Amino acid sequence: MIALSLAEVAAAVDGRLVAADPAATVTGPVEFDSRKVAPGSLFVAFPGEKVDGHDYAAAAVASGAVAVLGTREVPGVPMVLVADALTAMGRLARAVVDRLPGLTVVGLTGSSGKTTTKDLIGQLTARLGATVAPPGSFNNELGHPYTALQAGPDTRYLVLEKGSRGVGHVRYLCEVVPPRISVVLNVGTSHIGEFGSQETIALAKGELVEALPSDGLAVLNADDPRVDAMASRTRARVVRYGEAPDADVRAEDVTLDDRGRASYTLVTPEGSAPVRLGLTGRHQVSNTLAAAAVARELGMPLADLATALGELGLVSTRRMDVFDRPDGVTVIDDSYNANPASMSAALKALATLGRGRRTVAVLGYMAELGPFERDGHAEVGQLAAELGVDRLLVVGEPAAPIHEGATAVGNWGGESVLLTDQAAAVEVLRGELRPGDVVLVKGSRYRTWEVADALRADAASGNGAAA
Repeated sequence: MIALSLAEVAAAVDGRLVAADPAATVTGPVEFDSRKVAPGSLFVAFPGEKVDGHDYAAAAVASGAVAVLGTREVPGVPMVLVADALTAMGRLARAVVDRLPGLTVVGLTGSSGKTTTKDLIGQLTARLGATVAPPGSFNNELGHPYTALQAGPDTRYLVLEKGSRGVGHVRYLCEVVPPRISVVLNVGTSHIGEFGSQETIALAKGELVEALPSDGLAVLNADDPRVDAMASRTRARVVRYGEAPDADVRAEDVTLDDRGRASYTLVTPEGSAPVRLGLTGRHQVSNTLAAAAVARELGMPLADLATALGELGLVSTRRMDVFDRPDGVTVIDDSYNANPASMSAALKALATLGRGRRTVAVLGYMAELGPFERDGHAEVGQLAAELGVDRLLVVGEPAAPIHEGATAVGNWGGESVLLTDQAAAVEVLRGELRPGDVVLVKGSRYRTWEVADALRADAASGNGAAA
C-alpha cells in the first residue's frame, strides 16, 4: 500500500481517531488477520459472534501495527473508529487506487474460470510491469479491497476478479475499484439458485462493462451470446475473443495432445502465430484468449504473446492440477469448487487425457443451484456416462442425482456408486486403482479435496495402485 498518515486514513474512511497520532504513517500492509501483521501495518478488526478482531487489537499493535481500524474503542490502542469496518476497507481501497494514476485496473467476471483467467492475465501483465494478482479467489466485498490495498507506487497492473451473488454486487465492487479494462468470460448457472435465471446472471455480470469509462475497454466472449450482447451496455471500446470467425482475437485449428493440452493458431488484427499451451483442458483455449486480448491491448507484441501463452502455468491451487504418481496413476485435482459448466469442462478433460486408459471420476455436490439443483446434478452424471467414464464415485447424499443421471444412460458401459463421504471414496480408490488409471476429483467446497490430498499422500508414502 502507499504510505498514508492516520489523518489521511481517517479522512478516506470517514473515521475518527482515538488515542492515535494523526501524523503516524501506515507504511505496511492492511491486514485483518493479526498473525500477518508486520511493522507499519494497519490492522482491521471485524466484529463477530465467535471471533472478534477487536480482541486481537492490542496484539496487532504489539506486532507493529500503527493503528487499528475498528468499530469500538479498545483501551490503550490507537484506533480509527468507523461505523462499519468492511465499508471502510472499501473506501480506503478506493482512496489508494485514486492516488495511483499510473495504475491500470483489469477486472473480470464470469460464472466459471474467473480465478484461472485472473492468474493467466496476471502472468502476462507481470511481463509488462509490476502486477498485483495474488493466488486464490479474493473476489468478494472483503477480498476485493484487500487485494487492491496491496497496490503501491510501483504497481502498474492490478488484476481483480469480481464475484457476484446478486444484482448490484459487481457494481459495488466497481465503485470500490473502478476498472479500466473489463473482461466477461461467460454466463452459466453458477449461483443460479440465488439469481433465479441466467438472464439475471447476465444482468449482474454486465455491470462490469457498464462501469467502464468511455476510454476503457470491454473484452467480451464472442462464443457466449449473453456475453456478446453486453457490447450494447458499455460506452467503452469493445474487443471480442473466442473461436467465432468474426472475433477480434480468436483461435483457429484447435487440437489436443494426449495430455489434454491445446494447440491453436492465435489470430489477431496484427497477424497470426502458433500457440502450444502447457495447461490441461479444452476450456483453457477460451481462458487464454481472454488473457491474450488483455495483453495485446497493453502492448505485448504478437510473437511475444504467443510465446508467453505457451509458458503460462497454474498459480492458484486445486484447479486442473494434473500430476502423475510413481505408480502410473494420473490425477486431475480440480477440487476447489464446482458448477455445471466447470464440471463439464473437467469431465471432457478427463475423457481426453484418459483415452486408452481407465477413467475414474470422483464427483461431489455442487452448491447454490437452487431449484435447478436436481437437474444440474443429473445432467453432470449423464454427461459422465455419455463421455464414457469407466467408474463414477459420487460423494455424499446431496450429490445423489449425479449417480442417478449416469445410471439412467442405458448404453453406458461404466459403473457408478454412491458413497457416504470422502473417506469412503478414498477407501474405494485404494482398493481399486491400478497403474494407468486417470482420476478426476471435483466438487464444491465440501472437502472433496480430501480425496485429492489422500491420492497425493498415498503416492508419497508408496501406498499406491495394485499391480
